[in-house]
Amino acid sequence: MKRVEDHNIYILHTYPFKETSLIVEALSENFGRISLLAKGARRPRSLLRGYLQPFQMIQATWSNVSDLKTLYNVEWNSKYLGLKNQALICGFYMNELIMKLLPKDESSNVFFNFYHQQLEELSLNVGYESLLRLFELKLLEELGYKVNLDEDENGNPINPKKFYYYEAEYGASLPDVSTNGVKIIGQTLIDMHNNDYSHLNTLKQSKLLMRYLMRFYTGHDLVKSKELFLTNDR
Repeated sequence: MKRVEDHNIYILHTYPFKETSLIVEALSENFGRISLLAKGARRPRSLLRGYLQPFQMIQATWSNVSDLKTLYNVEWNSKYLGLKNQALICGFYMNELIMKLLPKDESSNVFFNFYHQQLEELSLNVGYESLLRLFELKLLEELGYKVNLDEDENGNPINPKKFYYYEAEYGASLPDVSTNGVKIIGQTLIDMHNNDYSHLNTLKQSKLLMRYLMRFYTGHDLVKSKELFLTNDR
């Protein structure tokens, strides 16, 4: 397919290319994460310029003959979500994780739809922390790093009253087996498995666990947009 017509995408990030153009990193509905060259998009009168904003689904047309595809046309395809304050920071955090972790040109319609749903939930300004935990877990699952939350590393059901150590790529272990990773109560793992973040302790411990796992899988680099959330945690 040499040309893709009117395809749904979300802008993840843009950066300058030469004097007047932009490189556009985007998440597409059927082609996964892609890089697009928006020629002349930095010119004041460019028709592309106003469309290349994050958190707004657009329909795009581009050539598909190389790794860096050429963007030709864009049109609006959804209402403006208007993320603000913490919701906006959460959105940038999600985009940054996708940029760091999701390989290019690997199709995933399911993940695109999930991302779209998460943005709509963010726009409602409720449950930021639980939304981020769900997004982090879904992204790791998309990459093949499923976080097992209902069984320990030996396949035994998690005991809600016992403490475990959760280690990346191994899972939960009782203290007499391993003390590597993050110490966490079994109830938190069960709550995360059930997507239940109604308990304060679950919110706190799940944040510590996912911070550890995301640092592990991003190469121990602190995600920049997340720094604003960590300031009050230290």
